[in-house]
Amino acid sequence: MGILISLLVVLLCCLIIWRASDAFEESSELIGENLSDGVRGATINAIGSSMPELFTTIFFLLVLQDTENFSGGLGTTAGSAIFNGMIIPAVVILAVIGAGVVKSIEVSKKVLIRDGISLLVAEAMLIFLIGGATLRWYHGLILMLMYVAYIVIMFSTMSAPSEEEEEDEEEEDEDEDGDNPSSRLMALLTLDIQYALYKDEELTKGRAWVQLIVSMIVIGAACLLLVVACQWMGADTFTVPLLGEFSGFGIPVIFVSVVIASAATSVPDTILSIRDAKAGNYDDAVSNAIGSNIFDVCFALGLPLFLYTLVYGDITMTEEIVVYSSELRILLFILTSIAVLIYLFGKTMGRLKAFLLLSIYALFTLYIVGRSMDWETATAVSDVLNNIYSSING
Repeated sequence: MGILISLLVVLLCCLIIWRASDAFEESSELIGENLSDGVRGATINAIGSSMPELFTTIFFLLVLQDTENFSGGLGTTAGSAIFNGMIIPAVVILAVIGAGVVKSIEVSKKVLIRDGISLLVAEAMLIFLIGGATLRWYHGLILMLMYVAYIVIMFSTMSAPSEEEEEDEEEEDEDEDGDNPSSRLMALLTLDIQYALYKDEELTKGRAWVQLIVSMIVIGAACLLLVVACQWMGADTFTVPLLGEFSGFGIPVIFVSVVIASAATSVPDTILSIRDAKAGNYDDAVSNAIGSNIFDVCFALGLPLFLYTLVYGDITMTEEIVVYSSELRILLFILTSIAVLIYLFGKTMGRLKAFLLLSIYALFTLYIVGRSMDWETATAVSDVLNNIYSSING
């Protein structure tokens, strides 16, 4: 019963995050409308769709304030990065092929190489940077500066959007008109933030900033509830106000967050990428997923770490958490490398690549479940990953 309650709360959070992220992305895309495809997907779209990961990590660390819950934030960002790298491209491929739009999709090799290398560099830095049991303020600062450097590279290599792209965007905006609910009350019930704020009025850049802030508040509230639900799942027992005491899985929260929280916070990335792909913006569809990973690894983890250590001092992780986080970071780098190779192999991305990516994520999920339950095979894989980590960090 306790697990069912937790899962229902997670599903509710997914729904709220999805709807609020739609409003956030509409605002951020209007603010960044002059960016070219590929760059927009890797920056504006990626940041917009990665707000849930940032808020979730902040709540795991700043609100709950203990070492184990820092591992929950790490699990969310790492798990989300793996989800984005495997599930989103696979779902995008199957969605456009299933809809009969194309038989396969082709993504710019330049975009894949640029974003893939940037992501691998960020993940390698994460392995080397957080090499011990103590985390300090400059660890978070370095991660954030890496993201700033990535953004600078994006804008310095950006080409202006073509007239054809601008016309396509205008047509998309026109197609979206007329789907508004009949009243502000219905808009609130369906979490249509734009209609609730402005009804039929045109969304200008000034209004976009207001809508962006409101949607961030809603996303933040949903992420706080998501963190609580993950705590419930990981606990031996937990108490729900007015309902009483229930039983959880009784496992470290890092295992819950790496599958449950990461999937819940990745809903906006998935929907946005599918929408881009159906519109023919394949570069944006894939670069959004990869760019979101870079944001998750560098900023969604770096900012909470920086703020927490400035206010409360260094974080000292237990030996158990060090082991869990170390193997997770190595596994993240390995799976990302495999995903990038799959992207780059061949000229197009079709069903075979989609099913291969889905199979790898299924094996990853199976490993996490097995690791949380101390399965012999999963423990053996864990030993290998930690030996790799030990050899890298001496």
